[in-house]
Amino acid sequence: MPSGSGWSTVLLMTKADLIEVVSHAGAPTRRDSEIIIETIFSSVVEALRAGDKVEIRGFGSFRVRQREARMGRNPKTGEPVAVPARKVAFFKPSKELRDGINAATTPAALPGRVN
Repeated sequence: MPSGSGWSTVLLMTKADLIEVVSHAGAPTRRDSEIIIETIFSSVVEALRAGDKVEIRGFGSFRVRQREARMGRNPKTGEPVAVPARKVAFFKPSKELRDGINAATTPAALPGRVN
């Protein structure tokens, strides 16, 4: 929430919070909500593992990117360290999501802020 000179609190939504939101949105039980969320997450992971792209219209897309091997540095000692090649999950937000976030965080949209 905004206060005085900036943000004083960082909010975090956990998987348990998401399950709670789904249960309030009409799932018959909290257990059903948990099954729904777990199914969605595991489906995304399995699709990415198989090399597929996951696109959720109005939200964004997930895909796997290959990171090449490289030489890094140990920040404590400065010694060179070999960083192996690996696959990483990459999320690209949709235009609707970007626009929705930006609309909600403009100074005029924040409560208690005066331009």
